[in-house]
Amino acid sequence: MLEKLAKQTAVYGVSTILVRFLSYLLTPYYTRVFGQEAYGIVTDIYALIPLALTLLTMGMESSYFRFAAKAEAEGGEVRSNKRRLFATTWGTTTFAAVLFTALVIALHTPIASVMGEAYVAHPTYIIWVALIILFDVASAIPYARLREEGRSMTFVGLKLVGVVINLVLAFGFGFAGLFADEFGVGWVFVANLTASLITWLLLLRAVGCVTWRIDRTLLRRILIYSLPLLIGGVAGTANEFIDRQLIKYLVPEGAMAELGIYGAITKIAVVMMLFYQMYRLAAEPFFLSNFKKEEFKEMNAAALKYYLMVSMVIFLAIALFRDLFALIVGRDFREGIYILPVVLGANMLAGVWLNLSFWYKREERTQLAIVVTLCGLVVTVVAGFALIPHMGYYGAAWMRLASEAAMVGVSLWLNHRFYPTPYDWRRITEYVAVGLLLFLVAEETREMWDEQLVGCYATNILIFVAYGAYLVRREQIDLAALIRSIRKR
Repeated sequence: MLEKLAKQTAVYGVSTILVRFLSYLLTPYYTRVFGQEAYGIVTDIYALIPLALTLLTMGMESSYFRFAAKAEAEGGEVRSNKRRLFATTWGTTTFAAVLFTALVIALHTPIASVMGEAYVAHPTYIIWVALIILFDVASAIPYARLREEGRSMTFVGLKLVGVVINLVLAFGFGFAGLFADEFGVGWVFVANLTASLITWLLLLRAVGCVTWRIDRTLLRRILIYSLPLLIGGVAGTANEFIDRQLIKYLVPEGAMAELGIYGAITKIAVVMMLFYQMYRLAAEPFFLSNFKKEEFKEMNAAALKYYLMVSMVIFLAIALFRDLFALIVGRDFREGIYILPVVLGANMLAGVWLNLSFWYKREERTQLAIVVTLCGLVVTVVAGFALIPHMGYYGAAWMRLASEAAMVGVSLWLNHRFYPTPYDWRRITEYVAVGLLLFLVAEETREMWDEQLVGCYATNILIFVAYGAYLVRREQIDLAALIRSIRKR
């Protein structure tokens, strides 16, 4: 069964890397077209959008996976029950999005005044972003249906279409000189909205037209399952966006410029986030299927170990060569590159507590998500107010790491208390400790080499290869057999 998860992760992985890579081409472009403050607006908006998506989807993506698995387990008219489930979840989320968008458009001027001077000058930014949210929410459940049905190539193909349209329009607007006019950053949102609208239309064709026939009895059952996920999801998403908001409101001077730098550097951690995303896309429907309890525990324990092994390899690959990765962003943004290892660590921990969340989603004890994410949010707020006014975006990076660590800690305690799983903590701790030790060694040798880049990079390559060889030997991985297997597939 783990081979199935690995295969699904690989399918989503290769395709997600392609989609995300194309999407992240906008980062080096925007950080060269816009200044720090203008890019701060982009960072701010794209931190707020996930919060709106979490609120309006109401945890129903996970609900769709869980109730679809139940429909198969119960038998009977499985296809009809799944269509009813889709119509109910899709209709509910889309209706909520329509109401939200209408409200935001009606109140866009006062909303702009709350968000700051940059938005007061361009209140129409709020309208464009509200429309992006509308079509992204309306696409969420159809995308979930594709994942549940195992139609990964269709899923990725549609994602790819959206990214390519966004990319082409963004570069086209830039070449036409539109980013330099009075509307400026607004053209970023126009490109995104166009891509979201076209993708939504294609998505409807892919999943088939289903009317919004909301089954109230089914909806009540779904909401009982999903509302705790919604509350936990809002708190969790708040951890993802509140760092940007705290920078904007707590940094005494040049807040939007610092926000722009922070947003650009966090984008460099793209590889870690790619791995996290492809693992989530494959693992969520996989682990929410109907497995026997002991089988689930065994697979979940093994998955966490291998997730951390790969994560540590990615961490070292980026952290050891961060000066090269800094070239991704414009020159004005590279001053913040020293926060990159901290951001990578936070992203790695996000995947750990994702893995630790599957058991309570499977057992339908989703109220525990509230406990986990609220603890993380409390740490975020406390650490943010303590660190950001004095340390700026560096404090925000450490705040984010502390929050993710707190959520991992609470998740571990809950797992130990209610659903003991045989995680191989001795091996996991060893792999993480050795990786961090090698990173610290590399940092010391970096200072010894000073400006001698050849010697520094040669040392870092040796350290990276040594860690990979250590993992292969420790896990007794047959590389030749693995390569043959990949070549056959």
